[in-house]
Amino acid sequence: MDGILALMQSPEAWVALVTLIVMEVVLGIDNLIFISILTNKLPEQHRVPARRIGIGLALVMRLALLGTIAWIVKLTTPVFELFGQGFSWKDVILIAGGLFLVWKATKEIHHSVDPADHGEDFIGTAAVASFTAAIGQILLLDLVFSVDSIITAVGMTPHLPIMVAAVVVAVTVMLVAATPLANFIEKNPTIVMLALAFLLMIGMTLIAEGMGFHVPKGYVYAAMAFSALVEALNMLARNARRKKKADAQTLH
Repeated sequence: MDGILALMQSPEAWVALVTLIVMEVVLGIDNLIFISILTNKLPEQHRVPARRIGIGLALVMRLALLGTIAWIVKLTTPVFELFGQGFSWKDVILIAGGLFLVWKATKEIHHSVDPADHGEDFIGTAAVASFTAAIGQILLLDLVFSVDSIITAVGMTPHLPIMVAAVVVAVTVMLVAATPLANFIEKNPTIVMLALAFLLMIGMTLIAEGMGFHVPKGYVYAAMAFSALVEALNMLARNARRKKKADAQTLH
């Protein structure tokens, strides 16, 4: 208790907390996009519960991982070598998660481009209405992002209470933003394709990181922000044209 009170009185601790919260929220954008697209495939009455349960279990999993920080840090130690490149368990997790994300995004892009082909949906035709399948996939991707963000957090502060507080705040933000973001994506079909492109890029970034090629996160998120701005301008232009057309029809 005395340690927590000391942290609350430390300006450095507050700076570390704010920095970690911002980092966790930014990293959570990837999760939210995936969750939005995935849960929008479920029957409408299952979407909100799936988001809440999936994100809630993700919080439990992140807190559990924070409780095993000593083990998590060891994941960065190389365990085998391939073609002269050392690979750790963290690298393996990032590569596997990246391949999973690329595969999922590619399947959904194919389905969006050719909607007549219903041979296999984003999560499989037999599993479209599967509540458990959606939550399982949310947790699978969150595991990948959680390991990466927690290892980064350990490098930023040695204080576990700060990490726990940052994770709780960030996941709470995700919980609040999940449904509005999912509804916005569903109402704007062009946003879906842009979001899938983001997921594809994030998947390739995870694979590159696992292979030992560092990709500055700032570049990735700057590209995403620029693309989102361009799409926002396109949406405003489309709405203006529709309004102008409607006004013209009203006058006639």
